[in-house]
Amino acid sequence: METIYGSVFKGSDAIYACQLNGQGGITAFGEDSLATAEQPFWQHLDYKNQDSHQWLMNTTLLPSPIKDGLLSESIRPKVLRMGEGTLITLRSVNRNDNARPDHLVSFRIYINDRIIISSRHRKIHSIDQVLDDLHNGVGAKSTGQWLVEIAGAITDEANDFIEELHDSLIELEDDILEQKVPGRGELVLLRKQLIVLRRYMAPQRDVFIRLASERLPWMSDEERGLMQEIADRLGRGLDELDGCIARTAVLADEITSMMADAMNRRTYMMSLLAMIFLPTTFLTGLFGVNLGGIPGHAYRFGFGLFSLLLSILIVIFAWWLRRSKWL
Repeated sequence: METIYGSVFKGSDAIYACQLNGQGGITAFGEDSLATAEQPFWQHLDYKNQDSHQWLMNTTLLPSPIKDGLLSESIRPKVLRMGEGTLITLRSVNRNDNARPDHLVSFRIYINDRIIISSRHRKIHSIDQVLDDLHNGVGAKSTGQWLVEIAGAITDEANDFIEELHDSLIELEDDILEQKVPGRGELVLLRKQLIVLRRYMAPQRDVFIRLASERLPWMSDEERGLMQEIADRLGRGLDELDGCIARTAVLADEITSMMADAMNRRTYMMSLLAMIFLPTTFLTGLFGVNLGGIPGHAYRFGFGLFSLLLSILIVIFAWWLRRSKWL
């Protein structure tokens, strides 16, 4: 087994670099520090940083497929086992400023019993929880435990976002019950976020299940059990997503029905108005012809009397429609 010293990471320009002390905390490491199963190294890189990218391309520590995986734009969660280590690609909710949470962030990890090399471009806020635990001395003691904590933090953040989407859905349902039509695009955005999250979290659950089932040498039985619990938690979140997606379809049908009813009511009222004025329209058309013999044309108050009769006719016709329960 190749001996790994801290000097191999020289020039990597890592966002974060530390050595787990095996007691739940971390310590800085130098070029002469040695990576062991009890005290593994962790390098967290921005793969679009020029120095980090160059280091990944040139290092002899990683095989070519692992380098490609850490640098690629692949966004589907997956697991690639190669030799002593495993490449894992995960997706995390985007909590960065001026970004939508459903624009998920890719997180790539190469891990074995002695080293952890992770890469991303946009910040992943769920890592902060793992870092805080390490700084407080209550964090991971091994690479397997570190992976469990990372998976748990990412899953908790995803489930929190699912809960936010569920609350938004309830608000829309309440508005529909009060006959309020949501703003343009609100339901479409909610449905899109639900579908995007479902698309990427389903394969991520499969990744966790595979990590729990495969007997990776750097994961203990207890850690595999915890990973299975994380997969189950994410599975319950996926069930919630499926239910929410189905409910958005019902909401869309209800909104369509509400708008159709509103249009029908307007059309009905316009038809009734046309019926009310139909007799008067006939009479005004008849008396408006430019022919002799129109009754009352020589009478001084003829126009006023004719207008009064038309008004009375409108009232009588409206009363008849109301009595017939058309109005």
